[in-house]
Amino acid sequence: MTENIGFVGVGLMGHGIAANLLKAGYPMTVVGRRNRAPVEDLVSRGAREADSAASLAAASSVVFLCLTDAVAVEAVIGEMEAALRPGTVIVDCSTSDPVVTVQLAERLAARGVDYCDSPLGGTPAQAEAGELHAMVGASEAVFARLKPVFEPWTARIVHVGGVGDGHRIKLINNFLALGYGALYSEALAIARKSGLTVAQVDEVIRGGRMDCGFYQTFMGYVLEGNRNSHKFTLSNAYKDLRYVEAMGNAARCATPIASMVKNAYAQAVATGGDGDEDYVCLLPDFVARANGVG
Repeated sequence: MTENIGFVGVGLMGHGIAANLLKAGYPMTVVGRRNRAPVEDLVSRGAREADSAASLAAASSVVFLCLTDAVAVEAVIGEMEAALRPGTVIVDCSTSDPVVTVQLAERLAARGVDYCDSPLGGTPAQAEAGELHAMVGASEAVFARLKPVFEPWTARIVHVGGVGDGHRIKLINNFLALGYGALYSEALAIARKSGLTVAQVDEVIRGGRMDCGFYQTFMGYVLEGNRNSHKFTLSNAYKDLRYVEAMGNAARCATPIASMVKNAYAQAVATGGDGDEDYVCLLPDFVARANGVG
C-alpha cells in the first residue's frame, strides 16, 4: 500500500523530510503556515496544498507533524481530530513533552488513530540530504508500517520503545548537547578573562578527546562568525530544557545540572536572545557579556 502523506510544519527540518518523501514517490498534501517559500517549493515538486489542517487530515493516511512544541502539536491535532480517519497514523517529529504525547495518543486511539513520536537527530542540511536520525516511539506494528516511509529521509532509524519513548530519549539527547553548549560558553568566558584566546582553546580541543560534531558546528560562529553554523534557536533550547526539567520532576529525580543548564539559556532568552535568528551558537556572547567580556 502506498501511503498518502500529510505534512504540517515544513520549516528548517520539515522541508527536507517532505522533499525526500516526494522524491521517493509518495503522494503528499501540505498546509501553509507563516512562511510560504517552503510550501511553494514543495508544491512545485508535486505536493498538493490543502486549505486547512482538517482537509489535509482527511486526505492522508500518515500525517507528519514537525512543529515547535507541545502547545503547537495539541493545537494542530485539535484542528485535525474530527477529520482523521480510522487507520491513520500521526508521526510527531517535534521535540515535545512526552506527557502530552501519551495523552494525545490515548485520546486518538479511541478514534482508531495510531500515534508515533519520532523526534529528529541532525541538522537542516542533513534533512535536505536525507541523512537524519529518527528516534521512534511506537508499537511494533506501527513501526513496521512506517519503516518504509522513514527510509527516504533517514541515515539511521532507532525504534527506542513505545509511544512517548521517542520524545523521552530526544530530551535526554538535547540535554547532553545543550549542556555541552553551556559548558563551552562558560569555558570560553573563563579562558578569555584569563588572557587566553578562542583560537588557543580551539587549537587544544579540536582533534582531541573533547572534540565532537556538536563542538565543531557550535564553534563555527565563535571562530568564523557564521551565525548559521548551528541552526537551532535559543528559545527552542530553553523550551527543550524546561521539558527535561519537568521530565526529571515527574520521575522524582533531582535535576541540579539540568536546571543550571536551563537557566543559562533562560538568561540568554531573557536578555534579548529570543528571536528566530538567535541560534544556540550565540550563547557564548550572552555568557561573555554577563562576565564583562566585550
